[in-house]
Amino acid sequence: MTGLRQRLAELRGPAAVPHPMDARALAALAANPGCRRRALLDGAGVDKGALASALGAPANFGQSQFAHQRGNSFEARVKADGGADLVRLLHERLRDGSEPPGPGAVATPDLTAPGPQGRTARTALALREATEAGRWALLDHPMVSLDVAGSPAFLEPDAVVVHPDGSWTVVEIKSFPMVDGSADPAKVGAAARQSAVYTLALERVASMIGRPPEGGGDTADAADAVDAVDVETASAAKTAEAAGAAETAGPVAPAEAAAPADPAGTAAREGPVTPAEAPLRARVRHHVLLVCPKDFSNLPTAEMVDVRKQLAVTRRQLDRLTRIEEIAAALPGGTTFDLRLTDDGRTPTRPVEELTAAVEAVDAAYAPECLSTCELATHCRTRSRAAGRVEALGRGVRGELGGLTTMDAVLTAAMEHPADEAPTGDPTVEALRRAAALRAEALASRSEAAACR
Repeated sequence: MTGLRQRLAELRGPAAVPHPMDARALAALAANPGCRRRALLDGAGVDKGALASALGAPANFGQSQFAHQRGNSFEARVKADGGADLVRLLHERLRDGSEPPGPGAVATPDLTAPGPQGRTARTALALREATEAGRWALLDHPMVSLDVAGSPAFLEPDAVVVHPDGSWTVVEIKSFPMVDGSADPAKVGAAARQSAVYTLALERVASMIGRPPEGGGDTADAADAVDAVDVETASAAKTAEAAGAAETAGPVAPAEAAAPADPAGTAAREGPVTPAEAPLRARVRHHVLLVCPKDFSNLPTAEMVDVRKQLAVTRRQLDRLTRIEEIAAALPGGTTFDLRLTDDGRTPTRPVEELTAAVEAVDAAYAPECLSTCELATHCRTRSRAAGRVEALGRGVRGELGGLTTMDAVLTAAMEHPADEAPTGDPTVEALRRAAALRAEALASRSEAAACR
């Protein structure tokens, strides 16, 4: 791990500040697991937006300053009064017949800690204490970690609510409107994928705290769950020291985390944990609370969103990612994405040719969907078009064309052989020939018809 952190620091540049990976970027990476370029850049903490601008292909998406301020204002209103209104809103949407939270019934633990590792450990401890207490609790901007291709990423949900029964609900607050109880399906889908990432990270914490044995189980199952907590007790002190050092040195890259955080907060306790002392009810609900403005107003409304499908897809896609150390080991010696910024930290001095060569040294898997999720998509699209790759037409077209990977190969298969020629046995080539023949027949009466080339 020390060698990997050093290598990723070299890729990022000695003076570059690590760029943290958020849940939105992680969800986009999980949706395109074949893109080694994005996996490496995100794992190394490279600022892809600054890199794209230095390459002359800046990203054309993002949130305006006005929208950002409006979102912060709406989130502050939702969480006002210690989160009591938010928890009551969640209780109303659950419709489970339980008693609503009364005045002062919602605990709001302090999650302040030095560095991302410290905040992750403090969040896990707060979740454990709230679960043991058996009461409503609201964790405002907790921090959890998730392993991404061998590199830990630190994630910050808008909020997590702990129920009296020990279950946890992820809360996702968005500024797009919910009109008559429904919102833009595309935006809801993006929010569900982002929430699935948070749910996946929280499941790791819940598994370390413990959950009830299924099918009745016995106490041995509970003891096994608690034993997993004891394994990390020895490294908790070192983790706290690393967190303090990280706070002094500055931000920590997603791939530069030292020892894993203590998910169950055992560092705050002395002596071994016994099964009788361990909470055994922690679990993460697979329905998240999506909170949005109601009918273009600033009043909050909410709906429960089932993220089981997104959770399964994200888990499977993250498991398919090539590990970062393997990608880094395959790079030519001396490869770096350092922009060599001037003293003001704004102007890159690295020649564009060098940056382009460094970026092209890592394989990419471009698709048109990347244009709304990746800062480097414009650069990748330009290179894909210049090389005549069929990926530029979309994943669906790429899948239909099989072994034909370039535009020239497709046109050659379709146009340079007559449709009545002997079959080739390749269904893709036969379909292209039939399509070319139909097009020629349809345009035969039009003298001004343009050829495919």
